Amino acid sequence: MPWEKNSLAIIGNTERIGPTPRADGLAEGIGVVIGSIMRILVFQHIPVEHPGIFRDFLAEDGIPWDAVELDARDRIPDLGGYDALVVMGGPMDVWDEDEHPWLVAEKAAIREAVTDRGMPFLGTCLGHQLLADALGGRVAPMVAPEVGILEVELTADGEADPLFKGLSPVSKCLQWHGSEIVETPPGAHILARSPACRVQAFRVGEKAYGLQYHVELTATTITDWGEIRAYEESLEKILGPGALGGLDAEANRHMDEFARDARLLYDNFKCLLTAP
Repeated sequence: MPWEKNSLAIIGNTERIGPTPRADGLAEGIGVVIGSIMRILVFQHIPVEHPGIFRDFLAEDGIPWDAVELDARDRIPDLGGYDALVVMGGPMDVWDEDEHPWLVAEKAAIREAVTDRGMPFLGTCLGHQLLADALGGRVAPMVAPEVGILEVELTADGEADPLFKGLSPVSKCLQWHGSEIVETPPGAHILARSPACRVQAFRVGEKAYGLQYHVELTATTITDWGEIRAYEESLEKILGPGALGGLDAEANRHMDEFARDARLLYDNFKCLLTAP
């Protein structure tokens, strides 16, 4: 929808699948963590929607990753070469298959990763919604968009879930979406909620997670997104003229806690990569 920035799901630079050397100097396909070889695949839907701070954590751990820019028609590689799938956000909706036909192949890849291969999966915003849609849930427009630095609350299942180990039951985060999951996939567990959105986080099986909110923020995330004119216009339509600067200032007041929570969530997700 043109007025909203619908989704954001974890990791991504603008590199493409191929032999080009990585900018961070890591060898392609070689990353060792806790004695295991790791490689992560990231789906992106617009270049500015990347995993932000998670890139720093991956570099520190020597874990290589490949970004597939689906909106640029990058091909989806064989999932057998990867240990986890991370799906970022973008301005499209899960039902926009006529305008963005690559969504069909992306959903098929998500089903293969989660259902057929049992790969660890993490999606944020659009990635969260795509996980639900691909596995039989339903996504629909919200009555009113949820935008701003707002609180999410863990459910009882969320407080007991390993992904949220060490995190506060109530935390602040960035919200920027106008669609939501209205029906979760069969067997899903709702892990977090907010007053405006019943499904802020959910898990399917043991290792597939979706987060509606954003945990990947850096000090430049909001200004980077604001360079996309459609995003700036949608924000001003919802929060009023000049909203970008105010949102950026508020986010930076909370950046230390955002970074702390992102590190905890990253470390917890990393444990899924090494779990049997």
